[in-house]
Amino acid sequence: MIYVTGDTHADRERLSRWNLRKLKEGDTLIICGDFGFLWDNSKKEQRFLRSLGKRKYNICFIDGTHENFSLINDYEISQWNSGKVHKIYGNLYHLMRGQIFEIDSVKIFTMGGGESSDIDIRRDVGAWSKEEIPTQEELLEGAENLEVAGYDIDIIITHEPPLKVKSFLNLNDSSMLRVTALNAYFEELSGNCSFKKWYFGSLHIDKYISSTHRAVFKDIVNAETGEKI
Repeated sequence: MIYVTGDTHADRERLSRWNLRKLKEGDTLIICGDFGFLWDNSKKEQRFLRSLGKRKYNICFIDGTHENFSLINDYEISQWNSGKVHKIYGNLYHLMRGQIFEIDSVKIFTMGGGESSDIDIRRDVGAWSKEEIPTQEELLEGAENLEVAGYDIDIIITHEPPLKVKSFLNLNDSSMLRVTALNAYFEELSGNCSFKKWYFGSLHIDKYISSTHRAVFKDIVNAETGEKI
């Protein structure tokens, strides 16, 4: 089985064995960005990452906007279930941008990254990284992989939502709406692709939007049905 949850931001309780007790051997959990557990490369952090990688199920994450990208990108790139990953340790993987993975016969397109809502503040204090924004090469690779797949995907996993969904969720507070080129890219993707489910994090809410789109945060949901476990 494949499960999806939202941004973990280095909250260990979210990935405790108790919280993930329903996952069985061979299952896969995908985190929709801002994983947060690769941050300072300390011995304590490395011990925790190894403990995650030793689980009987796979723990995978796409990147968000609050990541140590230099640390993540130091890991060697390898192939896993037909897509490119950074293998962190054991069964712990970073799913790279613009990839299509085939997990349990389910096709999953991933595109991490985004643009921080607090980008101006973070720039002022030197805490912003341009690597949070997908490059043109990454977006093109994603488009090329989708073309090869005939634009037929089962599940889309992103950090940011497509434009119309983001606008809808911020309908009552337009001051909080920051529309980016990535949102527009996702909107075009939404119109061109056939897909069953689209999950995204970033907004830190658990919300059913439509039969295809769902915002995830603390909920853990069945990726194929969208049902909370």
